[in-house]
Amino acid sequence: MLSYIIRRLLGAIPVLLGITIISFFVIRLAPGRPTSLQQALNPKVSLETAQRLEKIYGLDKPLYLQYVNWLGRITRLDFGRSFSDGRPVLDRILERIPVTLSINVLSLIFILMLAIPIGVRSALRPDGLFDKGMSLFVFIGFAMPTFWLALLLMNLFGVSLGWLPLSGIKSLDFEYFGFFRKVLDLSRHLVLPVFVSSITGLAGISRYMRSSMIGALNEPYIYTARAKGLSQSRVVYKHALRNAILPIVTILGLSLPGLLGGSVIFESIFALPGIGSLFYEAVMMRDYPLIMAEVFLGAALTLLGNLLADIGYAWVDPRIR
Repeated sequence: MLSYIIRRLLGAIPVLLGITIISFFVIRLAPGRPTSLQQALNPKVSLETAQRLEKIYGLDKPLYLQYVNWLGRITRLDFGRSFSDGRPVLDRILERIPVTLSINVLSLIFILMLAIPIGVRSALRPDGLFDKGMSLFVFIGFAMPTFWLALLLMNLFGVSLGWLPLSGIKSLDFEYFGFFRKVLDLSRHLVLPVFVSSITGLAGISRYMRSSMIGALNEPYIYTARAKGLSQSRVVYKHALRNAILPIVTILGLSLPGLLGGSVIFESIFALPGIGSLFYEAVMMRDYPLIMAEVFLGAALTLLGNLLADIGYAWVDPRIR
């Protein structure tokens, strides 16, 4: 297993390099440059000042040389400084990670707690009343745009009923609250973002779980287990579920980039200070170091997620080991 992991890690290096090369050059194809945007925002910035800034940023050099310099810094885990405020890129990313990570971890827990039981229950009686009801829910969940659902919920619970806050992660006077009131305030701010980010994943994983469980229940070893007189719960939850959960392991591995990558859509709608909204701001400002840092981290996490999914397969399924 160790040699397999080492081979996979070594094989991921050229893939990661290819992703960074394509991303680095594609980003430069977008119209506008950081200095031109600064000139538009501040008319006092002269042409000479803009040229000086380009020299400071290293944008006056050929693209291939800019990439080589960037790659050299990445090997030292130096992502450079943001063009917008001059702060280290890594600091800006690290300060946004807790919000994005909290929302996505809570969403993943919520999804797994509901999707697996729903999928198992639907598989036990395919085309039953419960299965048909969940199928309707799944189609609605897949078809419903995230931004539209978020706006509807904000209008209902935030504007009409006034039960939940509309945006942000905490209230303006949060620092004056006691411990329990702080927890309550954070919870109220997280309810809508967590629900919106969970609805599509819940629909998808419950369907994966259902189809996988139906296939597992029709395997010969299940008939053998029932012929031995094992109880229904033992057959379902000890024998069938362990094999049916393999596709879920893959999905969990591939969800790793999303845990830290955030969502541009719902983070922007709810005005959450997360990674997704930071990436949107970086694209709008042509903040090349920040954009490349997030692309690099997203690509690295995707490759790591694939590796973790394969390791999880081997842990769950003895045949792979």
